[in-house]
Amino acid sequence: MLWDILGLIVVGLIIGALARLIKPGKQPMSILATMLLGVVGALIGGFIASLLGTGDIFELNVLGFILAVVAAVILVGAFAGYSGRNRAVR
Repeated sequence: MLWDILGLIVVGLIIGALARLIKPGKQPMSILATMLLGVVGALIGGFIASLLGTGDIFELNVLGFILAVVAAVILVGAFAGYSGRNRAVR
């Protein structure tokens, strides 16, 4: 169980970092926010891949990884847009 959690954190950091590299522009977020968005993206990608029948949600496969990065890019963009809008109001 502990290795699953540590693995999810590491994968979340990798996917979150890739999403920030792919998303153009500056994203004012911490490493914790990057990791959390990467973990959520990994869970979304794994869930969609498992619905498509490519394996379990926690199983590492190519389609799940690609879908996880795409989901994380969308989440990073939404986070950057939301935080940018809040800064403009102040």
